[in-house]
Amino acid sequence: MHKRKPNGDARKRLLEAARRAMKNAYAPYSKFKVGAALLTTTGKLFVGCNVENASYGMTNCAERAAIFSAVAQLGPKMEIRAIAVVNNHNAPCSPCGACRQVIYEFGPKAVVYFLGSSGPKELPVTDLLPEGFRLK
Repeated sequence: MHKRKPNGDARKRLLEAARRAMKNAYAPYSKFKVGAALLTTTGKLFVGCNVENASYGMTNCAERAAIFSAVAQLGPKMEIRAIAVVNNHNAPCSPCGACRQVIYEFGPKAVVYFLGSSGPKELPVTDLLPEGFRLK
């Protein structure tokens, strides 16, 4: 069993990696660049950024980009320990509903770091998605 949440150094490393990934975001329409970094239960780090599209429904969030990259490299048994999300406007930005469900699918015990309306937040994904489910 892994620890519930990473220590402060791991959290700092995740936030820094998310900020670096954010710089690669493709957001010509919204100008809202988002970066995400996740830590697996085996200690591997993966990053993602949002990628917009002129057909707006085809846009992909940073969180899912990082998760899909981790699955592509490690396989579907990969498990998220923690994930951090940042944006270029320093605005409150928790994962969207779709990302919450995908985080839960690959990390039902994951901790999520993001900027809330009153400052930095650190919550278990189950607080963000109380009725998350897995079909396993």
